[in-house]
Amino acid sequence: MSNPRLAARYAKSLLDLAVEQHQLEAIYQDIRTLQQICSTNPDFIGMLRSPIIAPDKKLAILEAVTAGKVQPLTQAFFQLLVKKAREYNLPDMVKAFIDQYNQLNNIHPVRLTTAVPIGDSVKEAILTQLRAVASLEKIELETLVDESLIGGFTLEVAGKKVDASIQHDLLEVKKQFMNNDYVQKIS
Repeated sequence: MSNPRLAARYAKSLLDLAVEQHQLEAIYQDIRTLQQICSTNPDFIGMLRSPIIAPDKKLAILEAVTAGKVQPLTQAFFQLLVKKAREYNLPDMVKAFIDQYNQLNNIHPVRLTTAVPIGDSVKEAILTQLRAVASLEKIELETLVDESLIGGFTLEVAGKKVDASIQHDLLEVKKQFMNNDYVQKIS
């Protein structure tokens, strides 16, 4: 069971400690490494959330997977999580840490989804437009490809979504036909 408040508290504690020890950037890179592990390996998350696997085994696996890749402070954080039986929430803590880091550094995550891969010149044009229109200085652009969009793009910024895809337009036309909007205007 996900617990966003708990995840946010633990992430805030790690962030504050990293700032205090002047290791914020290093710990941020550790968390990004952990995010990559979590996003590419569902078995890893399954292991963390399994009530059958003993806590010492979970810690050993965590340390083996991240050996040589993370700072001692991050390793100590893992030990604390396992000791307090909070390893279940590690993926949520990773997300909360990144969100808090972005907020602290005034970084705005932006997700651009297109039907086909786009080039760097298009990405730069979009970033330039976003900086001008939305007054966003620091932008972290994540690009995704979703062929079901058919064409166009979707853009997610600050919890808002702009859908300029062909798929969206087709669904709107379908909805209008299902509502018989055109039949009523003819009569």
